[in-house]
Amino acid sequence: MGRAGEIPPGPGDGTPPLPPSCKRPQGSGNGSRSGLTRHTLPRPAPRKPGGLLGPSRRGCGYLRSGQLRGCRVPGSLGAARRCRCQGHSTDQLPASSSQTGFQPVTCEFRWGLCAGGSFGPEQWFLPCPGGAVSPWASMTSDVVENEFEFYSKAEKYWKDVPATVDGMLGGYGHISSIDINSSRKFLQRFLRDGPNRTGTTRALDCGAGIGRITKRLLLPLFKTVDMVDVTEDFLTKAKSYLGEEGRRVRNYFCCGLQDFSPEPNSYDVIWIQWVIGHLTDNHLSDFLRRCRAGLRPNGIVVIKDNMAQEGVIMDDVDSSVCRDLDVVRKIIRRAGLHLLAEERQENFPDEIYHVYTFAMR
Repeated sequence: MGRAGEIPPGPGDGTPPLPPSCKRPQGSGNGSRSGLTRHTLPRPAPRKPGGLLGPSRRGCGYLRSGQLRGCRVPGSLGAARRCRCQGHSTDQLPASSSQTGFQPVTCEFRWGLCAGGSFGPEQWFLPCPGGAVSPWASMTSDVVENEFEFYSKAEKYWKDVPATVDGMLGGYGHISSIDINSSRKFLQRFLRDGPNRTGTTRALDCGAGIGRITKRLLLPLFKTVDMVDVTEDFLTKAKSYLGEEGRRVRNYFCCGLQDFSPEPNSYDVIWIQWVIGHLTDNHLSDFLRRCRAGLRPNGIVVIKDNMAQEGVIMDDVDSSVCRDLDVVRKIIRRAGLHLLAEERQENFPDEIYHVYTFAMR
């Protein structure tokens, strides 16, 4: 380990080499502290009648028996069918619902399904021309057309986000304490005395941003912490945000998780929060395999993230996806990890996605 606050040594001096696309921050003293995508706050998501749908979202729906079922198209799709419109831009659709002859409906809707008019809690869902529909997306390859653009757009988006707690949480900075307190209770069940007790020597914060979780959750519980985030400006901010306790942050990696490999057999806890949506399914599965190899005996990997109601939903604003519970569980199993605990976050605002925490090894 290097001196407190020192930029960690590079390859050839006792630390594992970084992947080609990763870099260590330049500078002196504490230096920049970087890693992957920051904590992506649960973006406002339609989850219940009258729920907030968020800005600049586009949607359409088809009405059957008083309930919105995916896309509204000519003909019956069946009461349980989920679908999305394809090949129609917003300028091809009616400017307002008054042109459609449909009645307004207040009901649940999910992002990124159809082109249409922007909508709010009690606005209109517009029809898809010609009835062009496709099955609900079940994997990121259904919604990510260009992998390079998927990653580069996300990096660009976060470079314009303020390096503050409110910026890390997409304007929901007021939920930070609720989030941290729940995470602490969840994590402490594995740190209690017992034959399979998880150690408290070293933790890794993935998608660390400015170090919100490192500062308030991990440093109080672990002797040392490593941070990884793709946005270098966030990690530069971390050195002042973390204060004196930042001396116990050993490494600050500037890297995307799709390219990052945790040092084998090194971490008691690898914490991954509000960032898995910035990885494709294959990259997420591969990264979780590398995390499994990075665990010390009785170590755990923790994922805490937004969960969609169904399928995989693309957010074009920050170039991320939101998966449903079944999709996430399948990816975890594919990575060779076994779920130890699963918990839904309580006391978050009604208008945002449901958030779940998973512990696995």
